Amino acid sequence: MTSSADPCRSPGLVPLAQALEQILSGIAPLPGDEWVPVHDAGGRILACDLQAPMPLPAFTNAAMDGYAVRAQDRGRLKVIGTAWAGKAFPGRVEAGTCVRIFTGAPLPEGADAVVMQEQVAREGDTVILSAPVRPGENVRHAGEDLERGAVLLSKGKRLQAADLGLLAAAGVSQVPVCLRPRVGFFSSGDELRPLTETLQPGQIYDSNRYTLEGLLRELPVVACDLGAQPDDLERLGACLRLAAEHTDVLISTGGASVGEADLLRQALIQAGGEIHLWRLALKPGKPLIFGRVGRTWYFGLPGNPVSVHVTFRQLVRPALWRLAGGRPYRTLRLQVPCTHPLKKDPGRLEFQRGRLHYGDDGKLAVTALSRQGSHQLAALSRANCYIVLPADSRGVNAGETVTVEPFTTDLVDD
Repeated sequence: MTSSADPCRSPGLVPLAQALEQILSGIAPLPGDEWVPVHDAGGRILACDLQAPMPLPAFTNAAMDGYAVRAQDRGRLKVIGTAWAGKAFPGRVEAGTCVRIFTGAPLPEGADAVVMQEQVAREGDTVILSAPVRPGENVRHAGEDLERGAVLLSKGKRLQAADLGLLAAAGVSQVPVCLRPRVGFFSSGDELRPLTETLQPGQIYDSNRYTLEGLLRELPVVACDLGAQPDDLERLGACLRLAAEHTDVLISTGGASVGEADLLRQALIQAGGEIHLWRLALKPGKPLIFGRVGRTWYFGLPGNPVSVHVTFRQLVRPALWRLAGGRPYRTLRLQVPCTHPLKKDPGRLEFQRGRLHYGDDGKLAVTALSRQGSHQLAALSRANCYIVLPADSRGVNAGETVTVEPFTTDLVDD
């Protein structure tokens, strides 16, 4: 997927949608799969369609505690036994008889309905029906959820809690899942220091690797923290070459811009790599490198922490998802009113940090957070969404509808 023109010499900025299309066009799921026990399959991507090996429910059973009856019977019925969950009644329900039954117990032969216990009067071994009964009432029929041989779960689905329960209900103990991409990540910059050190003047703690680690944990990947690298061309090139031998994707932060200390473009070329994409029409997140080192995909993200968050979610996450074998997805975006005016210069698609919340009228609204600088992590920490402003936008008036992209479906009160 090498570009015919040098992207580093192109004077224009690449729109986000074009950049994403270009990135995804060259990425295919990793070949191969592995079998894992169901209890270890949460969050993994299913490698093939699975068929139901048995019907669900496996047998016709009671949906309520009550009495198993023939719907055509009326009046007084003799109780001839009990059906328990896990212990079926061995006989047959004939005319004028019924069986005491509990939720989940197999429906006895001859019965076609269950009368709730609240709807009968019992006198010794006799019950009196207080209302007519419909065939199938309070009955769960065998296979009504899934017939045997039906698709249980489809290829490319990420296995969630309900999926694990469904697999267990169907008696499936192991599942084939896609291999997880191996993702190495590192920060670059002489100013970066680990949390174990005391900062000297001009130094900062390396926060980007913690952000990346948190973002990677949300995906079915195997992440490897490669630490912080100095602004040294030879060491950066060596890091890229060595890491590319053991990973499917490499991600770095910092060093992707045009300053004298921004060395990662040179280091990538020195390591024998290719650059396919550089500089986006995006705010924050303009300086971004996308390319390859051998068979390994490379993303060089900006150094500012908010830019890392934005570019990862918009470009790296979809790429890793495809590599991991996940189904194509569309990010959830909502149209909601903005409580305050927003400033914006036209030219680049912009992601402002916002707080999505319910207003006094019970309807959703969004409020932009103050301090929108790409270096300001506190506002990003308080945010629960992006406010997505089109490239040609010149700002927003209070009360106008804007597009928001939530980080989560849970809205927590401040």
